[in-house]
Amino acid sequence: MKKPSSNDPTVYDRVHVILSSAQTHAARSVNTAQVVANWLIGREIVEEQQQGAKRAGYAENVIPDLAALLKKKGRKGYGEVTLYLCRQFYSSYPELPGAPILYALRKESEPGKNPSISYAVRNQFADALILIPQVIEATRSSEWQPGLLHHSLSWTHYRALMRVSNPPARAFYEIEATQQNWNARETERQIQSLLFERLAKSRDKKGVMALATKGQVVQTPADVFKDPVVIEFLGLPESHRLVETKLEEALISNLQEFLLELGKGFAFMARQERLTLEGDHFYVDLVFYHAVLKCHVLVDLKVRKLSHQDLGQMQLYVNYYDRERCTEGDNPTLGLILCTDQNETAVKYTLGTGQQKIFASRYQFHLPTEADLAAEIRRELEEFQPATTGESKTKKK
Repeated sequence: MKKPSSNDPTVYDRVHVILSSAQTHAARSVNTAQVVANWLIGREIVEEQQQGAKRAGYAENVIPDLAALLKKKGRKGYGEVTLYLCRQFYSSYPELPGAPILYALRKESEPGKNPSISYAVRNQFADALILIPQVIEATRSSEWQPGLLHHSLSWTHYRALMRVSNPPARAFYEIEATQQNWNARETERQIQSLLFERLAKSRDKKGVMALATKGQVVQTPADVFKDPVVIEFLGLPESHRLVETKLEEALISNLQEFLLELGKGFAFMARQERLTLEGDHFYVDLVFYHAVLKCHVLVDLKVRKLSHQDLGQMQLYVNYYDRERCTEGDNPTLGLILCTDQNETAVKYTLGTGQQKIFASRYQFHLPTEADLAAEIRRELEEFQPATTGESKTKKK
């Protein structure tokens, strides 16, 4: 097979038909049409490069030549970078709902079986591309699973998802983006904040696999809270002069982003909720209701390390809400203390082991890195590892 000449731009013809077919149905599903078109373009590029692998220099020039030809023909938005992304997209998501139909027709019309019908072959391929609407409908299937295209995920979603190299993590973000209706910006932010890693670090292997296959399933209070809580969207500096009122005001001003960071199920109810006990007034910084757990969640903000006094104060708030504010159908109130650093020993001796009502999480003003989380996991393992006795140390020597 010789390299296509300028008079017979084989790859261009196929890509041109893909784009034309996608545009025809863009009014009904512009995002999905673009996603499907880009997947098909990626497949065309991969197949063309594989066929040209034995031709010196041709495989490497497919994308630059195609980009130049598309630009010459007035097809904007499909430069070399986009075409490389299309190729990566096809490689990252090799399965496409409805693709077997296209593959079957493509196989029936493979070039070379009968050279006399090469023109008919091209028409058959074009007819196959008319099935793009059927492929789009297949992306709406109730049997969808991670790794298959989904109609609610745009090209911008997939560009962010392709940057996730860990398959279980990518599957988790696909599930959460579709179930929680994250837009592309929210999806990218959750990926950058390492949400999967933050949830996974407190789970065993079975729990991590559940995240990758079912997303974040909330069944117990421990499933709700993450550590650390990342609030980089506030734009506040890490400073010892930061006061709790300023932090609270910033969170309220960015409530939508804060709710996204807290996770699924949270509904905002009040700030500085006053509790009065025999003439003494106490104020809960933030009050939420969790729609899945059916309970109030009280949040107290601290601009310092957690102390046992903070835990005692939250215990007071939680007990008061359970006795005075809960109504029929409400589950026990939960308390969350957001602080700059935890004190696991204070929690253990103040609240006792096994309690599932009061939690403490650190907050940080910058997006974490994988190295940060790895160091944090090592620190936690060291904290909970039983102290080594002098006798065992001697034996190790």
